[in-house]
Amino acid sequence: MAPRILLARHGQTAWSLSGKHTGRTDVPLLEEGRRGAKLLGERLHRAPLDGLTGVEVRTSPLCRARETCELAGFGDRATVWDTLVEWDYGAYEGMTPAEIQAVRPGWFIWRDGVPEGESTAEVAARADEVVDWARSADRDVLVFAHGHILRSIGARWLGLPLDFAARIRLNPTSLSVLGWAYGEPAIESWNDLGHLAA
Repeated sequence: MAPRILLARHGQTAWSLSGKHTGRTDVPLLEEGRRGAKLLGERLHRAPLDGLTGVEVRTSPLCRARETCELAGFGDRATVWDTLVEWDYGAYEGMTPAEIQAVRPGWFIWRDGVPEGESTAEVAARADEVVDWARSADRDVLVFAHGHILRSIGARWLGLPLDFAARIRLNPTSLSVLGWAYGEPAIESWNDLGHLAA
């Protein structure tokens, strides 16, 4: 079996709702985010996924990802992994894109990185580590993490430069699946929010 990686973005927080860059700040889920996490869990536990028996589960250590994992019903199976933390936004932590553009016109995170935070090369290296781990055995994996690191994993799974991640948005509490097509890495589904319509 060619291994797949299932990506679950954490539920809605006050900062994600307002568009603030939320890197290492440990912002809790809103009630909307907790509800979404439970709905995601219901989806993952019914057919065709049926609880993902045998799947290895890892989560970012930040509370918004860990709580999403727990509310989705995978907390007892999950290993906390620092590699899954969100991009360290450094001086831009807590700022919206508009606020950043006001002080640095033309700024593009996927090209420019952030001052006093992680470089694009460092984020790509972490994404590559996740991809290597996911492909390391004949089993699927499920990760609970954050928008920019999950988008980075998507780009690197496909063997593309990190800036491809700019073209694959992810909403809170979304589910994405990275797999294979004709022996090549492929996106099976992306930013799926069907469970939130329940």
